Amino acid sequence: MKLKLIVWGLGITTVTSAGLVGLISLVNLPYPMIRRPVSKVAPLLLLPSYIEMDHHYRKAIAHVEQADQLIHHISSFDDIKLGEEKVKLAQENLDKLPVWFIGYEPKRYCQMFSCSWQFTIDEFEAARKTIGRMEAIIFQQKNAFNTYQKAETNLQQAKENYQQATQLKEKQTIVTSWQQSLDELQQLPPQTFAATLVSSKLESYQRDFQAVTGSMTENQQTDTMITVAKNFSLSATKLCKNPPHSVNKWEECQQLWQKAISRLETISQDDIGYLETQALLAEYETNSSIVKLRSKVEKESVEALDVAKKEIQNLQEQFANGVEKKQRQLFISKMQGNIEKLKQVETGTTVYNEAQELLSLAQAKIKEATK
Repeated sequence: MKLKLIVWGLGITTVTSAGLVGLISLVNLPYPMIRRPVSKVAPLLLLPSYIEMDHHYRKAIAHVEQADQLIHHISSFDDIKLGEEKVKLAQENLDKLPVWFIGYEPKRYCQMFSCSWQFTIDEFEAARKTIGRMEAIIFQQKNAFNTYQKAETNLQQAKENYQQATQLKEKQTIVTSWQQSLDELQQLPPQTFAATLVSSKLESYQRDFQAVTGSMTENQQTDTMITVAKNFSLSATKLCKNPPHSVNKWEECQQLWQKAISRLETISQDDIGYLETQALLAEYETNSSIVKLRSKVEKESVEALDVAKKEIQNLQEQFANGVEKKQRQLFISKMQGNIEKLKQVETGTTVYNEAQELLSLAQAKIKEATK
């Protein structure tokens, strides 16, 4: 019987305890219609939720202050990341504070436990706005830092690629990428940590870039000179093709080759196109020498033909009535001299065919004189 009474008593206690726990849980639910009547008659029943709210409020304020210190006194990117974590925690704490509770202060709890709540709409909104501003600042800081890292990596890569590049067009492409990276670094928001990091390096970066662009200008001038020289060589090649040509035409070709050579001679050994220039210069000087020789041969051949023509004409006039026996040796000697002169006319000249015809005529005259 006693055992039954004990068991019955324990059961009643358990049910009572469970009921009390359930009641406390019920009244601590975040429903104003339940909480407000209870707070007037039995505010201590709301103690668990008050403690929880006080905890989240204190944590929210602490995290906001910590985040503010980290974000406005950045010494490394780790401060930005830690500040971001603190802002997230502060937001989580604020999210756990019921909005309906704003303006409804648990006075008895605060009198007993000296809580620091100031649950006004203004303060709550101010906390929200502060977190929103810090989130915007963190977003800007992270974006700026990512841009800084990417731009600086690309800039350093451009510097290395420029040193290895051998072609002018390749260098121009690299310089364009280099300029873009430098622009990105210069355009970083001045209030960001990334802008602070790059400020000490920017002058050096700009100096390096200006040195390169100055060199690029010289290289472009070199490229222009090479292009002009090639144009002169092309004109000379077109003008000189399909010989023979007159002395005047050969001289005109010679002038074109000389103009091409003079353009290439302005390029120094420090210029990027120097090796290409030397190869072209060797080719153009060879062509110029060939043209000069062809002009000389043409001139000498024309002169030889002119002399021979005049001599043969004089002989024909002198011996118009025929060659007498006593004059035969003189005639043959002079005509043989003209033949030797005609043989000086080179093949590939404008007067070669005429010289060959006149040569045949002179040889025929000698045969006639020896009969």
